[in-house]
Amino acid sequence: MRTSNPALNASAFQGAGVGVGEAMTLQGTVNKTGVLLICVIATAAWTWNIYTHSQNPASVLPLLAIGGIGGFIVALVTIFKKTWSPVTAPLYALLEGLLLGGISAIYDVRFHGIAIQAVSLTFGTLLVLLLAYRSGLIPVTEKFRLGVVAATGGIALFYLATIVLGFFGIHFTTINGSGPIGIAFSAFVVVIAALNLVLDFDFIESGVAAGAPKYMEWYAGFGLMVTLIWLYLEILRLLSKLRSRD
Repeated sequence: MRTSNPALNASAFQGAGVGVGEAMTLQGTVNKTGVLLICVIATAAWTWNIYTHSQNPASVLPLLAIGGIGGFIVALVTIFKKTWSPVTAPLYALLEGLLLGGISAIYDVRFHGIAIQAVSLTFGTLLVLLLAYRSGLIPVTEKFRLGVVAATGGIALFYLATIVLGFFGIHFTTINGSGPIGIAFSAFVVVIAALNLVLDFDFIESGVAAGAPKYMEWYAGFGLMVTLIWLYLEILRLLSKLRSRD
C-alpha cells in the first residue's frame, strides 16, 4: 500500500497503536474533515475581505507569507508527530486559509468569478471521485497506486527544478504559459491531483479497518486537506490559463 500524499503514506498508520482506547471511524473522519474545512474557509474569507477592500496585494502579503511558511512547518510537524494532529491539523487549516484567501482574491480581481469556479470544481471532483471509489468504479490496484505515485513524484521534481532554475534565469515559459502545451500540462496535473484523492480514501479505509486510534481521524482529515488544497490551487491555475486566452 502506498500513496503520493506525504501525510497518508505507506507508514502513516504504522506505530499508531491498535486496540487501545476508542478506534478511528469513517464518520469521525468525515466530521473532523468538515471542521478543518470550516477553519480553512473562515481564515480564507477574512483574508479575501482584507484584499478586496484594499485592492492592494501588499495588504495581504504578510498573511500569505505566514500562511504559506507557517502551514508548511505545521504540516511537517503533523506528519512526524501524528499524536499532535488534534491540535496541529486545525492550526494547519487556519494557516492555509490565509494563503488560499489571498491567492484567490488576487486571481479573482484579474479573472472575476474564477475563485468560485475553482471551489465548485474542487468539491465537485471530490464528490464524484468519492462516489466512484465507493461504488468500485475506480479499483485501487497496485498498478494504479504506482502510476499515481510516479506521476506525482515527477510533478514534484519538475516544480522543484522550476524553482531552482528560476534563480538562474531559466524559465519554462511554454509549460507555465497559457498556450496549448501549458494548458495540457495543467490539465494533467489536475487529473493527477484528483487521483490522489482516491488513494487518500483507500488509506483512510485501511486505517479504519486496522483499528487505528481516535486521533488518526484528525490526521486523516489533515491528509485529505493537503490533497484538496493542492487540487484547488492547480484548478485555479488551469482556469487562469484558460481565461487568459479569452
